Amino acid sequence: MSIFLVTLFVASLLPILLAWIGAAWRVRQFGHLDNRHPRAQQARLEGVGARLQAAQSNAWEALIVYATTAVVSIGAGVELESLDVPALVFLTSRLLHPLAYALNWQWTRSIIFAIGMLACLTIMIGALW
Repeated sequence: MSIFLVTLFVASLLPILLAWIGAAWRVRQFGHLDNRHPRAQQARLEGVGARLQAAQSNAWEALIVYATTAVVSIGAGVELESLDVPALVFLTSRLLHPLAYALNWQWTRSIIFAIGMLACLTIMIGALW
């Protein structure tokens, strides 16, 4: 299996992992996990928990962009091995992004996000040429 497809799979797991970590923070902050009204409880999170919740939302958003680049690339018949480097750059950015979010490093987080989106743009340019 190509590295590109593996990165797509791993990137698809990140929002779920962040949801689990976020649930642990909800228990830590509120003493319990409200599974009847989880979004209301998430909205009351503060500090690291709130930032992890935002990182999870951002991970879903970035996954949509990355999955779209994958579909376009595969549809265009791009040799997937040629996308390994930008795919690994994207995945690395997505692994670092929630860490920067949790640590409240807003400028670092924004730069990491931009690097990931540039990797997607690189993949798209490769698919169009």
